[in-house]
Amino acid sequence: MAVKFGPAGNSESFAKMGYKGSLQVPEYIVKMGLDAFEYQCGRGVNIGEEKARQLGALAAEQGVALSLHAPYYISMSSLEEAKRDNSVGYILASARAVDWMGGQRIVVHSGSCGKLTRERALELAVDTMKKALAALDEAGLSHIRVCPETMGKINQLGDLNEVLTLCELDERLLPCIDFGHLNARTHGSLRTMEDFAGIFDEMENRLGTSRMKEFHSHFSKIEYTAGGEKQHLTFADTVFGPDYEPVMELLARKGCDATVICESAGTQAEDAKTMKDAYWAFMKKEA
Repeated sequence: MAVKFGPAGNSESFAKMGYKGSLQVPEYIVKMGLDAFEYQCGRGVNIGEEKARQLGALAAEQGVALSLHAPYYISMSSLEEAKRDNSVGYILASARAVDWMGGQRIVVHSGSCGKLTRERALELAVDTMKKALAALDEAGLSHIRVCPETMGKINQLGDLNEVLTLCELDERLLPCIDFGHLNARTHGSLRTMEDFAGIFDEMENRLGTSRMKEFHSHFSKIEYTAGGEKQHLTFADTVFGPDYEPVMELLARKGCDATVICESAGTQAEDAKTMKDAYWAFMKKEA
């Protein structure tokens, strides 16, 4: 097994190369030298079953692994019970859609802290996640991996500890480690190999070797302010981090079979290929 790489949504080059519509995505992904794609449902799960199954079949033919980003407005930590219940519904709809596609991973935002303490917000998110898992079981979707994402703004629920705490609820939960988000919310703390290795160690210590190896990841360089994340950048940026090379080296060294999704601003497929090339260079050194 090896790490898979791909973009979140389509790069600007998708349209420039003459591609149109999601059913042409798998061909584009392969042409870009990649093997993964994260379908974006940030504004709602609007893809129908027929199209989802068509996309899944085309992706399977091309060897492209599909994942899905659940709606951004999911808030597992909301004080309003109705919003938490709605979030369970959105997670269920996302899981159903990715299942139609033949994928197994959905990425989920855990919510914000608002006026709550971080501890109370996390308690609410844990309760909502338990309800979501029960709903997946009832719907026959217990094989879908829910991936709580580390978030970029300080007032959002989703630092490394909070995401791992959610993942400790159930073996099927995988962390979505967004290295750009973690770097932004800590004002640029990810600099050395040791900084990155600490994240892998924490995953392994708390979730076990298997889930550390197969975790889900987002990666991009991100501009940040005092409150954390401001905007996604491209790999051409030289001011903000983090650098991708330490992560690629650790993925190779630890024998991971993770999925790495690039969220660069407009060059996500191209930057994903840059990471993939670096990863395979490290793999050759490890061999």
